[in-house]
Amino acid sequence: MSLLIAGTMAFDAIETPFGKTDKIVGGSATYAAWSASHFTNEIKQISIIGGDFPQDEIDALKARGVQFEGVEQKENEKSFFWSGKYHLDMNTRDTLATDLNVLTQFNPQLPDSYQNADYLMLGNLMPSLQKQIITQLKVKPKLIIMDTMNFWMDTALDDLKEVMTMIDVLMVNDSEARQLSGEYSLVKAAQKIMQMGPKYLIIKKGEHGALLFHEHNQVFFAPALPLDDVFDPTGAGDTFAGGFIGHIARTNDISYDNMKTAIIIGSAMASFVVESFGTQKLKEITHENISKRLNRFIDLVNFDIKLS
Repeated sequence: MSLLIAGTMAFDAIETPFGKTDKIVGGSATYAAWSASHFTNEIKQISIIGGDFPQDEIDALKARGVQFEGVEQKENEKSFFWSGKYHLDMNTRDTLATDLNVLTQFNPQLPDSYQNADYLMLGNLMPSLQKQIITQLKVKPKLIIMDTMNFWMDTALDDLKEVMTMIDVLMVNDSEARQLSGEYSLVKAAQKIMQMGPKYLIIKKGEHGALLFHEHNQVFFAPALPLDDVFDPTGAGDTFAGGFIGHIARTNDISYDNMKTAIIIGSAMASFVVESFGTQKLKEITHENISKRLNRFIDLVNFDIKLS
């Protein structure tokens, strides 16, 4: 099944308590595409890059089935760049630099070959751009998933709420869910957010796993795998999203039960990416690696209990 992925393709410079990088390839669409490519090989990328974006990265993604007809390249300009420093808990970070560069000119135009896509993953972008992508599709995909962040809640809330009426699944972290809903309880927050439009809500809780909400009383919790080493959490949420939608596209099943499986797969993919800087681990892992890690998730939550 064909999958559209929209988002940034960029450079990051990252410092954590366990290491530092100067300038490596990143961006929400890059992480999501690498993750999803382990499950489907019909991925259509929507992004904008500068002439400095590495050709070998483009070639590697194309070899994984990622199509670039919807990626605009500005030859004489620079790609989006972000630099950040993580604190010891790895859940909080300071942004050191944000250079929008070509992102200020992003005006996504979907080629004809991108029409009739089965699934759409909208990475973290300005809500007006997310809407622009949705409205260009002549046929609504079977499932539209959207990621967003607190910055858009602060600066473009009306636009964000409008796009939320057009999607099926919203992904936010716990603090964003509380901000968007005005509720501290995540259960109450989820009910209020789903009244805004999304049929499903995924609340990411970093090292504490993720929650999937549907309708009034359907809640599923997926743990995060305890790891020996966490080097870089950058892109973990985008990798999670790519694994989630990659599994949905592979199985062509948008049922609640299959989404529960997709949550576990997304969590497994995220557990790989944090073990090294950038997308490197996503390029190295095999289907066997993924199967073994999924079995670790099964062992983590599987238990017998006797009440008598």
